[in-house]
Amino acid sequence: MDGGSEQALKRELLSWLDEQRRHVVEQVETMPSEARRRSQVPSGWTARGLLRHLTLDVERVWFRAVMAGEEVELPQGYEGWTAPEDESDDDLLAAYARECSLATAAIEGLSLDAEPVWWFEGAGDPPHSSLREVILHVIVETATHAGHLDVCRELVDGSQRLVLDEPTT
Repeated sequence: MDGGSEQALKRELLSWLDEQRRHVVEQVETMPSEARRRSQVPSGWTARGLLRHLTLDVERVWFRAVMAGEEVELPQGYEGWTAPEDESDDDLLAAYARECSLATAAIEGLSLDAEPVWWFEGAGDPPHSSLREVILHVIVETATHAGHLDVCRELVDGSQRLVLDEPTT
């Protein structure tokens, strides 16, 4: 693939990722504030925790640490899923936006075939072998969690992002 085609593909992939990022933010922002702190599911995660997970465990880990090799502070264990009570929703949303920008900037100069430069000590080989695979993984993970937020939002206030017509009989 020539350089121009690769850059076009990379821009397209990042555009798809940006759409999923916007979906996440939209669902969190439109969910009532008190509902963001309350779990809607048996596993116990909250919308605030999911937003922090996407910020730290997904954007920061995959793009800045794994692909760019930046030495960044990483959460330990379940910490990435836990939003500090003293951190406001606006702070969490701003941190997510900031991390998404930093993540995109970190991979700016990398080719889609670039290999990971870092992985967790003692964890074997990284599960993805190129920036292309990592971007696709992050798109899928972000879209999956956006869908989780859709369900939580519907459970909270009945709002549906995708309105389904009643089946005809």
